[in-house]
Amino acid sequence: MSNKTFYITTPIYYPSDKLHIGHAYTTVAGDAMARYKRLRGYEVRYLTGTDEHGQKIERKAQEKGKTPQQFVDDIVVGIKELWKKLDISNDDFIRTTEDRHKRVVERIFAKLVEQDDIYKGAYEGWYCTPCESFFLERQLVDGNCPDCGRPVELVKEESYFFRMSKYADRLLQFYNDNPEFIQPESRKNEMINNFIKPGLEDLAVSRTTFDWGIKVPNDPKHVVYVWIDALSNYITALGYDTPDDELYRKFWPADVHLVGKEIVRFHTIYWPIMLMALDLPLPKKVFAHGWWLTKEGKMSKSKGTVIDPVKLIDRYGLDVLRYFLLREVPFGSDGTFTPESFVERTNFDLANDLGNLLNRTVAMIGKYFDGVVPAYAGDVTAFDSPLREQAAESIATLEAAMEKMEFSVALTALWQLVSRTNKYIDETQPWVLAKDEAKRAELASSMYHLAESLRIVSIVLQPFLTTTPQSMWTQLGIEPGELTAWESAKQFGTLPGGTRVGKGEPIFPRLDATEEIAFIISSMSGGTAPAEPAAQSAAPAEGSVTEKPEMAEEIGIEDFAKVELRVAQVIAAEPVPKADKLLKLQLDLGFEQRQVVSGIAKFYTPEQLVGRKVICVTNLKPVKLRGELSQGMILAASEGDQLTLATVPDSMPNGAKVK
Repeated sequence: MSNKTFYITTPIYYPSDKLHIGHAYTTVAGDAMARYKRLRGYEVRYLTGTDEHGQKIERKAQEKGKTPQQFVDDIVVGIKELWKKLDISNDDFIRTTEDRHKRVVERIFAKLVEQDDIYKGAYEGWYCTPCESFFLERQLVDGNCPDCGRPVELVKEESYFFRMSKYADRLLQFYNDNPEFIQPESRKNEMINNFIKPGLEDLAVSRTTFDWGIKVPNDPKHVVYVWIDALSNYITALGYDTPDDELYRKFWPADVHLVGKEIVRFHTIYWPIMLMALDLPLPKKVFAHGWWLTKEGKMSKSKGTVIDPVKLIDRYGLDVLRYFLLREVPFGSDGTFTPESFVERTNFDLANDLGNLLNRTVAMIGKYFDGVVPAYAGDVTAFDSPLREQAAESIATLEAAMEKMEFSVALTALWQLVSRTNKYIDETQPWVLAKDEAKRAELASSMYHLAESLRIVSIVLQPFLTTTPQSMWTQLGIEPGELTAWESAKQFGTLPGGTRVGKGEPIFPRLDATEEIAFIISSMSGGTAPAEPAAQSAAPAEGSVTEKPEMAEEIGIEDFAKVELRVAQVIAAEPVPKADKLLKLQLDLGFEQRQVVSGIAKFYTPEQLVGRKVICVTNLKPVKLRGELSQGMILAASEGDQLTLATVPDSMPNGAKVK
């Protein structure tokens, strides 16, 4: 058994309705991290679950004619089925209606009352039922909830209060001593400036206006309010304060709590203070990711913009969805889901880059060597060493990124190896080598390097995609074991000569873009896919330009030919001081690095840009913008208040000409 442990949690989800792609995102991210750590030799505990008490649940159950317990039981069945469909490798699923949780919460509450961290008083304030949150009048926005925008109601009732203010200075000191505790960094500044510095209010931690919850010990008209009830799950699931507390002693404190940005306050202020009051260690990190949005903004059932992960999995397969969620958006930033981007990622990254690479490699080994991988012979062609170096570099970058939970950076690094392997085929030209018997050794080396690169890709792909690695091993003739262990990916030349490959079905069939975009749009609105492709409709797409714009003066082809457009990759981005609209980008053009200043800060954060392939005008005369040198311009499409960068597939090499 490993002496290295890793404890990761998701928030416990509120089972008031079906879960959507945002819930899947958090849980898939946690799963990728748990799988990665297991592959690196850690003993992992991955916890998820449901927060099942509260007024909202009680009201929803009444509307359905059910008891609260019946209502949550039915929804939890669906949540567990979704986790199974997403292949989530959680080790436990905690429900706040379980006795193992309720008994410990009662003891925690009683202890905090006994030591005078909780006291009884009266509360009057504005309450948002959907958010289960109280707000001061000054915190409301146009009289509504500042978080969700819905109406609030004035609540006046007897309540127990937690002395938050008692621990404010100690919490700030903890932040200073543990700068990595809140990630991304911007979330910490928000907590300090918006909640702690203005003065922490004592927190109402019980309610009397509803009945569905854990009763306050010795005062059963009070129900323990959500934050003590729900947040305690991270330790009750480990057996804290029970005779069987082996898991608690082994895994606490948590290595990371994964949460959505809307509940950062509760996990980085309320929860640490609760633990301080209980004299328990604090978690090492709280990572708050952003939201998945649609073009219309936040997902909304009434607007028909909720994305159901089940429909995407059923049509495209689990790994397509997992790849898109983890690759498309830097973890921590908001991301916009569009059907176009989903289909493009599938076709370019998965079908073209990876799927086609596997198909070509297996087919060529079958054609030139009767399906048997030749023996490794070291450097034979001039291109062998650069490919091996890329493999080592990609793995090192991926490991560093995973330690920081930068999933999109990790996958970008891995796809640099995929792209480099595709380029290796073009460089070695096996179809030419096969015509010359004197080049047989070079052909053999080419086939080996392709198969070995794919073996390495399949190994480090395991945290992200759960079925694809096995499909690749089957075609490469590999049995799970030593050849698929993580550390073996760092040993180029491990695949034994004589391994027999076997051609199979394409692991990622290419999608018909028009048809699939139409399907995804219709599935978001809850309907069925149209029989005819969307492109055949005469009606303009929503958001399209419907009036003919005033056209610029015509130019000749000779004028256009003067403009040099090249593929560039953003390797760094940062705001330009005292310039709200400007970002300073560092671009890799393949043959050189350049700095470009672009007015896109309103539309993109620096984190969203790093790793993207863009189109750069490279022969513009350099200029200075706000004192910063700009050596070119990147292309974007704009209409009204919208702007989108013009991009190219990751498989296109940096510096390639755009024609």
